[in-house]
Amino acid sequence: MHEALFTPITLGAIEAKNRIFMAPLTRGRASMPGFVPNEMMATYYRQRAGAGLIISEATGISVEGLGWPSAPGIWSDEQVEGWKQVTEAVHEDGGKIVLQMWHMGRIVHPVFLGGEQPVSASATTAPGQAHTPEGKKDYMEARELSVQDIARVVEDYRHAAQNAKKAGFDGVQLHGANGYLVDQFLRDSTNLRTDEYGGPPDNRVRFLREVLEALISVWGADRVAVRLSPNGDTQGCDDSDPAATFGAAAKVCEDLGLAFLELREPGPDGTFGSTDVPKQSPLIRSIFSGPLVLNSDYDAASGEANVASGKCDAIAYGRPFISNPDLPERIRVGAEFAPNVNVPESWYLPGPAGYIDYPVMAGEQEAAE
Repeated sequence: MHEALFTPITLGAIEAKNRIFMAPLTRGRASMPGFVPNEMMATYYRQRAGAGLIISEATGISVEGLGWPSAPGIWSDEQVEGWKQVTEAVHEDGGKIVLQMWHMGRIVHPVFLGGEQPVSASATTAPGQAHTPEGKKDYMEARELSVQDIARVVEDYRHAAQNAKKAGFDGVQLHGANGYLVDQFLRDSTNLRTDEYGGPPDNRVRFLREVLEALISVWGADRVAVRLSPNGDTQGCDDSDPAATFGAAAKVCEDLGLAFLELREPGPDGTFGSTDVPKQSPLIRSIFSGPLVLNSDYDAASGEANVASGKCDAIAYGRPFISNPDLPERIRVGAEFAPNVNVPESWYLPGPAGYIDYPVMAGEQEAAE
């Protein structure tokens, strides 16, 4: 059953044992202060090492870029040591894990920045409210990054990539989706610049290219990937011509020879965000010749069908992995997925409840004992 999902796949220099990937999932369990990965996080990722590839939760590349309570970072030596526990645990159980690199841009509230403004492609303000240690607060207007600032941020990405290598990851994925900094440069609703980083799509992808080149300088292209969200509004970030914008982004990925490209593509009936904007994966598939990974509301049957048909090469499952640490085995035997309990309250609570206390199937438990 589900033969296509269980066919191994090569992603550049990374060999994945199946095509059931764990999508990046912010869970807010890092130790504070310091945004430091910990032993509980190592347990969580170890439990899910049956995935063909784990894409870590979004991880801040710098103080400036991280604005989520108890999310992990990768800029300090302490954080590197914390992540080593995670990568070692995953590798001990036969898994592979790449680090997702995150700069939130205008989504960072000044509470996280000592009162300073967040930064973005342009001086814009995200809609809604930010999650902060002081409760929800309205987003504040961002400061437009100067060309010199952009060069500094690119170096922050390079330094974080070096730390990811020290921490023992198998590669890195640039978070270029969901309305965060890279996405703020890509889309014309948030990039209002008139210099070489703004205007037509070929200019708006410049920041994406420069960051990817920095990551490649550390890892090599065969261990670097990117996540994009090419259809519909995300956190107030949208585009008037997604085909032109993300066609240009896909061309960057193709030119650089990335290990894989992941797309988050909700549809009109999406359970976590929905949109009527057409999915761009067929266009991107025609431009990017490397492995294409799709994400958003897939179950076992639809995932199998899309891989078997050649629409994509793997599926990144997100929320199903929260309450199903043994998700690949459940798919293999045709078992039902366990439901998420107290959703979404348990997603971001501190402590082990709703995090590392989900059981595996009975047969697996008996085998382990």
